[in-house]
Amino acid sequence: MSLPDSAPPPARRPQVALLTREFPPEVYGGAGVHVEHLAVALTHHVDVAVHCFGQPRSSPLVAGAYRPWDALEGDAPPLSALRTVSVDLRMAAAAEDADLVHSHTWYTNLAGHFAKLLHGIPHVVTSHSLEPLRPWKREQLGGGYDVAAFCERTAVEAADAVVAVSAGMRADMLACYPAVDPDRVEVIHNGVDADAYRPHPGTDALLRHGIDADRPCVVFVGRVTRQKGLPYLLDAAEHLDRDVQLVLCAGEPDTPQIAAEVRDHVERLRGGRHGIVWIEQMLDRADVVQILSHASVFVCPSVYEPFGLVNLEAMACEAPVVATATGGVPEIVVDGETGRLVPFEPSSTSDGGPADRGRFALDLAAAIRDVLSDPARAAAMGRAGRQRVLERFTWGTVAVRTAALYRRLLAG
Repeated sequence: MSLPDSAPPPARRPQVALLTREFPPEVYGGAGVHVEHLAVALTHHVDVAVHCFGQPRSSPLVAGAYRPWDALEGDAPPLSALRTVSVDLRMAAAAEDADLVHSHTWYTNLAGHFAKLLHGIPHVVTSHSLEPLRPWKREQLGGGYDVAAFCERTAVEAADAVVAVSAGMRADMLACYPAVDPDRVEVIHNGVDADAYRPHPGTDALLRHGIDADRPCVVFVGRVTRQKGLPYLLDAAEHLDRDVQLVLCAGEPDTPQIAAEVRDHVERLRGGRHGIVWIEQMLDRADVVQILSHASVFVCPSVYEPFGLVNLEAMACEAPVVATATGGVPEIVVDGETGRLVPFEPSSTSDGGPADRGRFALDLAAAIRDVLSDPARAAAMGRAGRQRVLERFTWGTVAVRTAALYRRLLAG
């Protein structure tokens, strides 16, 4: 049946190219989790084409996966940065059919910028962290750190819109890049899959990893990096009761130096207490959910956390959270209601650590002990945390706000 002459033609759905380093099955950080879930949620509003690094993917959402130029093979950190740029060039060329391009992290920011110039389309940047606030990355990347900073600055200053994942991140963005128009920076919080991350009663994963389900359990989940602050949690552990287990789901060290530092500290702790479980391999999500569900307290000792997605994952599993009051974390964790916030004053050194490491360790330990001291109150904090997730931090909400931003840009 033909439509009446007065009926407007169906509106064409915008074609959006999402540019990302990570996409399943290769996801190792918060930015990768973000893109994984945002891509699916956005399909209710726009047509999504994901462009990512690495091997071809089976997902129908993936339009292309790209490898760096063969001529740039090698282990030197500067070559790693140049390999990223070579992938960006391929991504930019492949986005020719998009109405809008949306890049995530410095790894793809330059691709988004070049796509904007090549194809005359709007470029949205989601900023998951800021290179000027991660000076310890120079330890890992050498001169590649300056390449990363160049890619980020170039894209952010020219982008049609910048998404900050927290109000704290927005403030940092405008401080780091004063050339950016504040009206172009919009706060859209991350989300969490509350169906995947929910309390799980099982204990089989705990048994496999040597965790005693009947003992109090302090849990850390994160990479072994300066940013995630694991050494400071190890400092704090020296001030915890010896009956408390410390479970470290921690791998992928940035450098041999921090790997050795953490290993030495763990061995010193093991010399004076039992119940330190260090799981160094990447865990399946099901195992992480089970461990979080049985955590007496989840600890996020990060020195820099623009958002802190891992806190949402813990809260969704009804774990009370003790976290550093840095970046976007105070927008997630409500002190005294869903956990405890620990004050943090950064030092002026390149490692970004606390100005007073001893004081920070004592404050962190005190907050952990406070939560452990009252299991009934801790359980109430956990329930309040999940309720906060359900009310404020779903991927459906993130997608609605992101799609509205796309429509404003495309409307001109």
